Order: sequence, then structure tokens, then C-alpha cells
Amino acid sequence: MVAKTVIVFDFETTGLSPTQGERAIEIGAVRVERGVITDRFQRLMNPGRYIDSFIEEYTGITNAMVRNAPPCAEVMHEFADFIDGYNLVAHNASFDQRFLDAELQRIQRHYSGQFACSMLAARRLYPSAKNHKLGTLVAYKKLPTDGTYHRALADAEMTAHLWLAMLDDIEKNYALSNISFNVMQKLMKVPKGAVEHFFNQQKPAGLTNDLLTGV
Repeated sequence: MVAKTVIVFDFETTGLSPTQGERAIEIGAVRVERGVITDRFQRLMNPGRYIDSFIEEYTGITNAMVRNAPPCAEVMHEFADFIDGYNLVAHNASFDQRFLDAELQRIQRHYSGQFACSMLAARRLYPSAKNHKLGTLVAYKKLPTDGTYHRALADAEMTAHLWLAMLDDIEKNYALSNISFNVMQKLMKVPKGAVEHFFNQQKPAGLTNDLLTGV
């Protein structure tokens, strides 16, 4: 599947690890079809446990906001339907994947898509960025934002714009098109000094940046 058709998502949670009993409190996602955002998903959810003051301040999501929200199980059933058949992208994806796996395991649902991490890809593509936090990269690439951070849908939208910007930069800088999701997954593991060699390997035999530019 092409990398420009994905679902980009983000969780807000009560803490860092589902293995320590932490739960999701918000999910936000955007569906991208061939480079165009075609749908959005956003739900608050009641985690069945107290949200501490640090998380309330960090996310802006309070105990009062989730008190009458649907339970995690109900929201995650909806989200499992939303992502069915799509590959998945998140910024610092290992965090979001842990919570997705944990919440879906609770309701005995599964997903068929593969994962990619926009943060790991950005580390290879933008080594000169000050750091690779989402907000830093949004500013670095001058991406669309309304200034909202640490809310699930806003972060998912910014991550989607970052993902598409990275794909556009790869197409422009390495003369590649219709980049596959599998290529982006492989990029995440490429040593930073070997990125150009990696993309040259994705081209038809004998076609390199040197040949394309006449150097």
C-alpha cells in the first residue's frame, strides 16, 4: 500500500504505561487517502480511574470532562472499525501502539494494518532539526497548526501534515514517487548516514541522484 494512504492517530492517556494500569482518555485520528485528509475521528472516553493533576494540566482534559464520556470499550470498538484495513502512523508510535494494543485486547478486537513512526522517520530526514518532538518539527517545516498541542485530534492532524511533508521531501530530494509504506518502515531503521544510499536502492537499477542531476 502507498504511504500516502494511512490513518494517523494519537492517544491522550492517564499516564505512560498500560501495564501499570494507565488508560486512554482521548483518541484522535485522521484518515489520509492518497495524500488528502478525507475523514476524522475524535472521542473523549471515561477511563474508569482518576486523572491526576499533572495530566489535567498537560492535556487540558479534566475529570469533569470525561465523567459523562462513553467508556473506553465503547470508543475503542468504534475506533477499531475506523482503522480497519489501513496502515497506521503515530509520532513516537511505540507509545501509541502500546495503548492501542492494550485497549483493543480488553475488548478482544484486532487490527490488520502495520505501524510506522513519524518521529523515527523525521530523525533520518531532518537531522538538522533542534530535536524531533512534534511541535519542533511543525515549526521546522512550517506546517499548519492552530497552536493546540497535547490534544489527540490536533496532534494527529499535525502528525499527518508532517508525514505528508516527509513524503513530499523524499519525492523531491530523491526522485521517487508512489513511496510504499514498507519503504517508510525500513527508513526508520536506516543509519542516519546511510539515508541517501537507502533511497538510491529504491530506484530502478542504475538510476541514482548523480545520474538524475548530471553530476
